[in-house]
Amino acid sequence: MHEYTSTARVWGLSCPGFPEEVSRARRWTRDILRGSPLAEDAELIVSELSTNAIRHTASGWESGTFHLAVAVSAQVVAVSVTDDGGTGSVPKIEHQDRDAERGRGLGMVSAIAHRVVVHDSDQGRTVTAELYANARWGGHPC
Repeated sequence: MHEYTSTARVWGLSCPGFPEEVSRARRWTRDILRGSPLAEDAELIVSELSTNAIRHTASGWESGTFHLAVAVSAQVVAVSVTDDGGTGSVPKIEHQDRDAERGRGLGMVSAIAHRVVVHDSDQGRTVTAELYANARWGGHPC
């Protein structure tokens, strides 16, 4: 194999910023990762990040959208959600009571994923969560 050839596969999906699109995003992710031991975690992460995009950014406004990407290699599954921006708020992990109905999503994503990266641009914000195959507790690859 040529050294510049990537073995990662990448899929993308754009969704209108409607709450019912979160279930579509989950199904789409589940279909891509069918048979992967990381599928359930990735599906939960997509659900949380998509919901955050709709609730906390211009993605949830009239004519708003959010965009998903799933990248899969032998070592990593990376899920990214890009929102439409439009707010001055920054994603943050809030330490909420276990019974709280809101404010726990990014904390849950950070607990499940081995790495979470937030990238801002003029067009919006992208949150990427990486799940490592064959990783031990603590996020360190074997």
